[in-house]
Amino acid sequence: MALITQWVADASPAAAVVDVSVEVTTLLRLLGVPVIVVAMPGDRVDPPHRMAYQLADHILAAWSRDLYEPPWLSPHSNKVSYVGGISRFDGRPQESAERVEAPTVLVLQGSGGSDIRLEMIDVCAEAHPQYRWRTLGVAGAPWVNDPWPAICAADVIVAHAGQNCIADIAAAGKPAIIIGQPRPFDEQLATARALSRAGLAIVLEDWPDLGAWPSLFAAAGALEADGWRRWQTAGAAARAADTVAAIAQGHSLGGGA
Repeated sequence: MALITQWVADASPAAAVVDVSVEVTTLLRLLGVPVIVVAMPGDRVDPPHRMAYQLADHILAAWSRDLYEPPWLSPHSNKVSYVGGISRFDGRPQESAERVEAPTVLVLQGSGGSDIRLEMIDVCAEAHPQYRWRTLGVAGAPWVNDPWPAICAADVIVAHAGQNCIADIAAAGKPAIIIGQPRPFDEQLATARALSRAGLAIVLEDWPDLGAWPSLFAAAGALEADGWRRWQTAGAAARAADTVAAIAQGHSLGGGA
């Protein structure tokens, strides 16, 4: 906190964007810095989160308002911008995939912790050799700096419900099976439920029985092909940047989709 205080004294920031931290939000407001708070899904009804949203000059929600408008954000609707899912791959052309006969299944995880282990996927690959199974981010499996080619090459993606992961899948428009992982405040469960209600993905609570995969892949492939557009990843980062710039310039923004 001392470093942040010194930075404010040295830099005189026009505004600051705070991702999650209630303590930093409070400190910056005490120092007179306009704060844009990045909202997170889940049950954010505890007193610290309520205070952070009250203190915020503006709130960014990186998903579609049409698909998920949590009730705890309603009291602040006049200062919430639902900008859509932010993906670093927005606007990047689809990569050409190598030609293979077997449909490709990509199991996509991340660094936040997961119940899914490499041996579970090995069992699936042995039981269902009619699919080509690939993994990224699973403990013990390969990691790459750029997952976009693998995402583009997949016929279906099995993934967690973290915000970045969902936005990347949406940017690629890929059929998906989503298994929300345990997180504080049920963050991923809330996102997964929103996707399920909207019919954007097949959503499961747990890793499925071994024999269920073919029907799950078929169900995912039968979903509306362009349904992911409703997550509004196209232009989301630019909308977020415009919002931050407006607050930094002293403009008062109303809430909106």
